[in-house]
Amino acid sequence: MFRNAKEEDADQILPILFQIFDEMELDVFKEVGNEKMAQVIKEGFFQPGYRYGLDNILVNEIDGNVVAIMVGYPESKEDNIDEPLIKIMHKYGIKEKNLFGDKEAWPGEWYLDSFAVAPAYQGKGIGTKTMEHFIDVMRDRGEKILSLNVDVTNEPAKHVYDKTGFKKVGQLYIGSHLYDHMQYDLTK
Repeated sequence: MFRNAKEEDADQILPILFQIFDEMELDVFKEVGNEKMAQVIKEGFFQPGYRYGLDNILVNEIDGNVVAIMVGYPESKEDNIDEPLIKIMHKYGIKEKNLFGDKEAWPGEWYLDSFAVAPAYQGKGIGTKTMEHFIDVMRDRGEKILSLNVDVTNEPAKHVYDKTGFKKVGQLYIGSHLYDHMQYDLTK
């Protein structure tokens, strides 16, 4: 079942999301440690308007288990999307001014910030099915252009995006990693 995230999903969402953080090799996670950052991110789930707030997370649930997550928002919100987290980080003594300093979305896009499948469900077609359903939901909401960034070395993810109709339109760096910027035109 594809649905909006709920408070009781937080403990299942966190490790799925951390797969992405581990791949990104963010400095703050290395400096502070995953345990403290997990506390920070989990507290952020309950902050309205935050990048990883539950209001920006969709889940695919099978038999009571969250098997995939999708986090996203309109590009127009990107400049302020992490303000709630910065306050939480400072509360925990983390002095970073932001978690992500790089612009990730282009004007007019609805940006899929994060998409991940729980390890036990990978390689079973769940990623593709989840993405196909997500595209339908976004089309029904009236969005025009979906976008995402995928690490150029992440072949399994690129396979899902290619298979579901995303097209590479550019490249950018997020942190020290090179990403393909991909779009899906929902008007076609």
